[in-house]
Amino acid sequence: MADETREISRDEAQKLIDDGAQLVDVRAEHEWDAGRIVGATHLPLDDLAGRSAEIDPERPVILYCRGGNRSTMATDALAEAGFDAAKLSEGIVGWAEAGLPLEPEGARVAESGEAAEVLHSSGRLPPG
Repeated sequence: MADETREISRDEAQKLIDDGAQLVDVRAEHEWDAGRIVGATHLPLDDLAGRSAEIDPERPVILYCRGGNRSTMATDALAEAGFDAAKLSEGIVGWAEAGLPLEPEGARVAESGEAAEVLHSSGRLPPG
């Protein structure tokens, strides 16, 4: 594991994205469907090892999840593999709380975890 996970602020992330960095969402499918940061690519943490070839090793990559746990694991794994990887501080929760754009229209930050996914898909948990 990396000694310390590289973490960047929303402002730093936006500058890197504007300069061509990749933005990767490592959350679960139901979280992605509920709302995501504009321009992100979906690569769930569980699929990272098998799909890392989808990430351009020549460009910086910024990873995010809901709050930081999954993106820390993903950032450390990619950094160890030689990628210029950083995690977004405060994840999508901090991004949304700062009023920064999400997609699609009407997007929201979903709860993480299987229980929330089951409740949302069954209609027993109303949209956030």
